[in-house]
Amino acid sequence: MNRQYRLLLLLCATLAIAPIAHTSEDTLKIVATTTQAADLIGILSADVAGVEITALMGAGVDPHLYQPTESDIAAMNQAELVIYSGLRLEGQFEIVFAALSEQGIAIYPLSAPVEEAGFIIGGFDLSETLMDVADPHFWFDPRNWQLTAADLAETLAELDPANAALYRANAADYLEQLQLLYDWADEGLRSIDEGKRYLVTSHEAFQYFGAAFGWRMQSIQGLSTEDEAGVGDIQETVEFVIDNQIPVLFVESSIPPDTIEAVIEAVRAQGADARIGLRELFGDAMGEPDSFGGAYIGMLAQNALTIMQSYQCMGADVEIPDWPTGLLPQPPEDLWNADCDARSHA
Repeated sequence: MNRQYRLLLLLCATLAIAPIAHTSEDTLKIVATTTQAADLIGILSADVAGVEITALMGAGVDPHLYQPTESDIAAMNQAELVIYSGLRLEGQFEIVFAALSEQGIAIYPLSAPVEEAGFIIGGFDLSETLMDVADPHFWFDPRNWQLTAADLAETLAELDPANAALYRANAADYLEQLQLLYDWADEGLRSIDEGKRYLVTSHEAFQYFGAAFGWRMQSIQGLSTEDEAGVGDIQETVEFVIDNQIPVLFVESSIPPDTIEAVIEAVRAQGADARIGLRELFGDAMGEPDSFGGAYIGMLAQNALTIMQSYQCMGADVEIPDWPTGLLPQPPEDLWNADCDARSHA
């Protein structure tokens, strides 16, 4: 056990408090690790009095690398429920979660119902000791997020039975919204010729997205951004882009653009053409809380629009569907009106 983990264990023990059973008169304190987790708990607990949500990670924060702070651990120790993504996404938190669980604090992984349903993509080797692990980016299929939302609502109903009906009603409304989102994105993304549907990104965060909407993936780094991309990884991606005549590569909001830019430079050096997508894709983290991409629906929709528009700018036939009536939030006008020269051949 390294020094950092020993310090985290000591801090957990120092800040530990005896868990208190929740009653309808208490404030229900919930901690959410990732931006996606915070967004979901906010939706399910809307209009429920006395729910206090603490979000640990902000917009653009990489959960693979994020290390819990003293204030994070203090907040988790005082919570009745800690919600996290799971499947090793928050790799620096695992020992803290174990310590909190021993103290009687409820720890809920959002990936649990998806894993139980058998909709996890696995078979990835991270190291000699971490073999055949699961891809943690399950939320990129809205149908997975439906499973998560429904199950989390039941968990909240059990924890806070006085408000069970409201949690379930919020979940039912949200499941309908997620279905509208999936149908809209599926129609648009599949309008592009199947032979041209390649999504090249910085790291392997979009396998579920590709499986959901019929796209093939290629990334420079592996599942975790802890992996470092080498010259061989970049050259392999260059060859893949040239062989498949891929016109657009995408930078992720939580990862520096260096490796994608290196691939594009090498592709052009070999006489082929490629450009960076019109906008960054949201990968491991969503956007600012008050922005369109700061909500799960907006995050996934903006990614889909960015991909469709970027391919359209490079001459692909794309039919972008009208935004579904009643699906919220609505995309801002500047998102619909793509400027193909905005990042021209960046």
